[in-house]
Amino acid sequence: MRYGLCAPIQFSPAKMSDVKRLLKKHNKLNQLDMAQVVSHVQREQGDWVLNTIMLADYDVPFRYKRKKVYKSLTGARVNLTFYPETESVAGVDFEIMTVVRIRRS
Repeated sequence: MRYGLCAPIQFSPAKMSDVKRLLKKHNKLNQLDMAQVVSHVQREQGDWVLNTIMLADYDVPFRYKRKKVYKSLTGARVNLTFYPETESVAGVDFEIMTVVRIRRS
């Protein structure tokens, strides 16, 4: 084998990661890496399963929908892409985070 110096790799916008592309395109999106899930609840809502997770050091629920029940994420570390939203329940406004993308770290 032959080892030598090579030119540094330059990334074009077409090769940019999905997360970076989403964050650049949508101003309200936020990214959170290596967050620990403290609680994960799944409940049926029509044809969908509504997932709500609580993260360590955050007092706001993170919500997302899936078509079927998945393995619990309690105790796992996850990477999230989300945006803030306000939900009104009985006249009281609550802040929630709507998850666009979730991956296990």
